[in-house]
Amino acid sequence: MSGPLAGVRVLDLTTVVMGPYATQILADLGADVVKVEPPEGDVMRHAWPLRNPGMGHIFLNANRNKRSVVLDLKSPGGREAALALAKRSDVLVYNIRPQAMARLRLSYEEVRSVNGKIIYVGCFGYSQRGPYAAKAAYDDLIQGAAGIPWLLHKQGAAEPRYAPIIVADRSVGQQVASAVSAALYYRERSGRGQRVDVPMFEHLLQIVLGEHLGGYTFEPPQGEAGYARMLAPDRRPYRTKDGYVCALIYNDKQWKAFFEVIGQPEKFRDAKFSNQAIRSKHYAEAYAFVAEEMKKRGTAEWIAALERADIPVQRMNSLADIVADPHLAATGYFRIVEHPSEGRIRSMAVPSEWSESPPEYRRHAPRLGEHTREVLREAGFSDEKISSLVRSGAAKEPPPL
Repeated sequence: MSGPLAGVRVLDLTTVVMGPYATQILADLGADVVKVEPPEGDVMRHAWPLRNPGMGHIFLNANRNKRSVVLDLKSPGGREAALALAKRSDVLVYNIRPQAMARLRLSYEEVRSVNGKIIYVGCFGYSQRGPYAAKAAYDDLIQGAAGIPWLLHKQGAAEPRYAPIIVADRSVGQQVASAVSAALYYRERSGRGQRVDVPMFEHLLQIVLGEHLGGYTFEPPQGEAGYARMLAPDRRPYRTKDGYVCALIYNDKQWKAFFEVIGQPEKFRDAKFSNQAIRSKHYAEAYAFVAEEMKKRGTAEWIAALERADIPVQRMNSLADIVADPHLAATGYFRIVEHPSEGRIRSMAVPSEWSESPPEYRRHAPRLGEHTREVLREAGFSDEKISSLVRSGAAKEPPPL
């Protein structure tokens, strides 16, 4: 075992993206994550593209370094097995509504009765202290609740639209992993476990409102909500003669350099452009000016000129460009690994680098129920008892490869 969380056992009752992504972070950091799946498996097992049934690409990219156990938590035998696993775990993570956990008789109080030091972490739509407590939530819904489609429309999109990434699930998943790590540290110091709730709506608002609370930061308000730079219609990749370029002309030094690059140094004395405070009131005009200038040269010419002037610039990558990126090749970000059932697959690196206790790729994303017998045996179940659970449908094993 390696990684800073080596020796920590996590009971993972999550599905889809938010919870599995959070527990994969914990697994990458060395935790022994036991993923409990229903008999039909995590729904993301079935997302195309895939080579074999039940091993979809999103599942493969959110469940490495875990072991899979299949239990029917609605059955007495499945619940008994889940509590036996909880008894030997440091952390339990779930991402259904707390009301559903209570119906399964796996509430915090019931789990704590078998393990007083358990860290019981729920990630779901909304805080349990408000009127939305029982509402269902998915990434699209939470993006809408947090104003992301409205912001894109406000910036200039023809219609409101969701960000084309699973931004709520993945950003909140990172918060879940952070909360687990902090709770483990607290328990190390105090000896006490606890319940931790991580609501999606409230956590995504931290990301959205960090800049877009704007004038509503003050009471009474000092202007409208929204950060003008982010909402400027031309805050986007700039069209060039032959493509697009991503450039950020931000501070006074960079704006002065840009005006020199385009042969208009006097523009820096313009009443709308002369310093950061003034520009912050006129971002839409400033970015529109840059957009028109960018059309006059080719992409390679702009990249060379802006780099010489020490102005931050980057090519606009496609997804195919990212896979072929030379920097990522040099750092080993993508790695081809051999999966026992899926063959050669591309795996992404842990995006942090450690001088001690480095995380590593230890296990392939598991087949459904691949470790049912192994994990239940560790929990003290006899082979006869495990076979009985499998025959009854309370547990499940995969067919041999």
